[in-house]
Amino acid sequence: MPFLAIQLAASVVLILGVTWLARKLALGSDVRLRDESEARALAEAAVCGFHARELALDRAGIAALARDDTGRVMLLRRHGAQFTARLLDSHADARLDRNFLTIGTGERFYAPVTLDLGDQAQVWAASLRRLAS
Repeated sequence: MPFLAIQLAASVVLILGVTWLARKLALGSDVRLRDESEARALAEAAVCGFHARELALDRAGIAALARDDTGRVMLLRRHGAQFTARLLDSHADARLDRNFLTIGTGERFYAPVTLDLGDQAQVWAASLRRLAS
């Protein structure tokens, strides 16, 4: 009986320790883009030589679209607790629904994301049509 009590106490202490460590490391936190400057910095860090000239930030802060001086378009999106970037080379996986623009990359493990761009959604959808299909 005392062994079971010690085992239970040790289990509780270990569970509390892992919970504390997860909070300390901010695991499972809800990461979002705070502003355009953060999105620009992430885009420029993702691809060497990419300097975001135009930027459209999702209203919820889960994704952004950026265009550089050469016309390349980059999709920044939340992937787990970080942001990933993909250069878009086609408009085939883009779909417009009023203020929402859904963009996919065609990659199997990189699910499509829906951006709430407000009035900018139509502008970005039209500009994506210039990409090859």
